[in-house]
Order: sequence, then structure tokens, then C-alpha cells
Amino acid sequence: MNLTRRSLIGAALALPVAARAETFAGAYAPKAEPVAEGVWMVRGADAPILFDNGGMIANSAIIATDAGAVLFDPGVSLEHGKALGALAQAVTGKAVRRVYVSHLHPDHALGAAAFDPAIVHALPATRTDLERDGEGFSDAMYRLLSDWMKGTHVVLPLGDVAEGEALFGGRRFRLFAMQGHSAGDLVLLDEATGTLLAGDLVFHDRAPSTPHADLVKWRAALDRLTAVQHGLLLPGHGPLDRDGGAIAQTRDWLDWLEATLTQAVADGLDMTEAGELPIPARFAGLKAARYELQRSVSHLYPGLEARLLPRL
Repeated sequence: MNLTRRSLIGAALALPVAARAETFAGAYAPKAEPVAEGVWMVRGADAPILFDNGGMIANSAIIATDAGAVLFDPGVSLEHGKALGALAQAVTGKAVRRVYVSHLHPDHALGAAAFDPAIVHALPATRTDLERDGEGFSDAMYRLLSDWMKGTHVVLPLGDVAEGEALFGGRRFRLFAMQGHSAGDLVLLDEATGTLLAGDLVFHDRAPSTPHADLVKWRAALDRLTAVQHGLLLPGHGPLDRDGGAIAQTRDWLDWLEATLTQAVADGLDMTEAGELPIPARFAGLKAARYELQRSVSHLYPGLEARLLPRL
């Protein structure tokens, strides 16, 4: 634990008991929903990272194999990762023996602290991203989540995942190395059931987030996903996609977002004004839409202004 985290927890201990009760966390209680033979989905909250939800906002997946459970995305904190590990043991009858981290963002990656680093795997780009940003993410999560993060430290995944087939415990996966939501977006297809684990390349009924987005590469990744034959799709956020609409919905939001912000720059709107632009009625059912629009303004607007506005 670094001095910043010690000071946060020390300050919390100095609070009156009533205030402390609001500062210290409860316990994670993830639930597993069976979605295919030997595959379970663990739903995150369709909300921003908040103390109230402990940062448990990303979806995870559990896959049963003869060699032990596979966990795709281990959550946001040590305790979250432990809870997911216990849940995997409960539903599969075997301990977690392989962990995949889909990309660098803390709601998906920092729960790796609950596992032996030798079983935590990711794309080389994801390891590089976490080497650069992991400690900063960790400090940010300690500030937001306080005691939910107790004991969490950054565990770097092995950057050893390559695109192609992988066999583990008698179960065959196809792994895809993509990018767009981040510099390294891992996608896993369970060949036995046709279940596609898409990570944050796909959001479903929840507005996409863009802190490290390259929209051109993201669209190209969505093209690739569309071409992958699959049945069910498990998005990084939002409910299971049973009817094949989540990829198109994600693309629709990204297309609208880029066109809207490009026009806002051309119209001379400042960032505050751009963040208050109307959201089309077709996105009314997307959770966190206003929140993610405003975040995307902060992520994308400076680059759009640099590209589109004349230099004086």
C-alpha cells in the first residue's frame, strides 16, 4: 500500500462512527447466470463506478473445464476477484485455473490481484497498457471506492496471448486480438457453445465508454466481430445479447457520437455545451447515456478541435 492509500484509510478511520459507516465497504455478492453449457455470466451494474456499487460494473464470465474454471475479467479489486473466484468454484466445482483480462480498464483488470500472476493472461498490448497506467488506475479506484479496494495491488497479466486457437482443460477457445476500445481488446469464442465474450468492444443497452478509444479501429473491430459466427454474445457491460443486436447498437452510438461532436466543434460549441446536446430517442433505453456523452466530450473533443479548427 502506498502513502496515498494509507492516508485515505487513515483519514477514514478518524471520522465519526456514523460517517465511517458510509465510507467502509460491504461485501461483494456477485451472482452467476447460466447462459450455455458450462458457461456462466456475472452481471455488473449498469452504472458508473460508484462507492455504492463497489465498482462492480463490468461483466465477467466463468467457463467450466476439466482442468479448472476459466474466469474472463476478474473485476475491480482484490475482494471482487476473490468473490468471483469463490463463485466460480461454487458453480463449476473447481477452482479458477486460468484468468483472462480483456483490456486495461480497472473495472475489468484490477481483480487479478486475487490470483497467482502465473495464471493471469492478456494480450501483450494490455500488459504494456497496465505497466503504464495500472498504478494510476489503482490510486483512482482507492479514491473512489475507499475500503472496497483494501489490499488491492496491481498484478500485471502475462502478455502472452496470441490470436488463434487455445485448448485448456479439454475446452477449445478461439482468441482474437483486436483494438479500438483500447490498444488491446481480447475477445474469446467458446467453440463448444458458440458463446462470444466480447469485452468492452460491445456494450448492450448501456452507452459505450471511450477513455482510450480509437473510433476508426473500434469500427473495424466491430466489422470483425460481425463476421465471427457465434450464438450468444456476452458484452463488457449490459445484458446478454441473445438476438444479435448489440454490435449494431454499439456501432450506432459511436457513429452518432462522432458525427455529433464533429458538428459541435464546427458550430463553435464549448465542451459544456457539447455535453448537454440532445440524445436521440433511439438511445433512450441506454443506461448512463448522458454520463458517457459528457465523458466522451472530455476524451474526444480536444482532438477534434485540434483537427478541425484553424490555427491562428
